[in-house]
Amino acid sequence: MKEVRCGGCSRLLAKAEYVQIEIKCPRCKTLNNLKAIEPLNPAPSSARPIEEHHGQTNYSVDGR
Repeated sequence: MKEVRCGGCSRLLAKAEYVQIEIKCPRCKTLNNLKAIEPLNPAPSSARPIEEHHGQTNYSVDGR
């Protein structure tokens, strides 16, 4: 996981894997918008969808 820190005061806001996140700092009230340039762990080509929930797909790799 990657640390998400406030751009205004550097307070640790979260530890997460994300594509896009918007989070307001409780200390300095800065609205932080972060977007990943590329996925951290793209689904391997052998992955197959096992479940869809509200537009999100969970993947299974090698039967796991």
